[in-house]
Amino acid sequence: MIKGEKINPLEVFKVRRVEFCPPYFEQHTFPTRYNLSQAMIEWIEHNMAGRFYIGSTLELDDQSNIRSSTKVAFEKLSEMSYFMLACPYLKYN
Repeated sequence: MIKGEKINPLEVFKVRRVEFCPPYFEQHTFPTRYNLSQAMIEWIEHNMAGRFYIGSTLELDDQSNIRSSTKVAFEKLSEMSYFMLACPYLKYN
């Protein structure tokens, strides 16, 4: 039973975390240095209410080398801003 919290319909239907990143989501990539994806997912689920995407992607760096990155995207710009300011796991990147 949930005490004092509103029920989030996205949680009920299990559609908060999307399987792919839609083009209209606000997104940012971080170099993958540690395996923090699961910790970030738990932080997002606890502190945010909207839909989000998190997953691995490949990018080219400045010297045209391929590197693994973690892409985080949110449907709302305000949630992306809050994530960038408040997520404690970003200090490791």
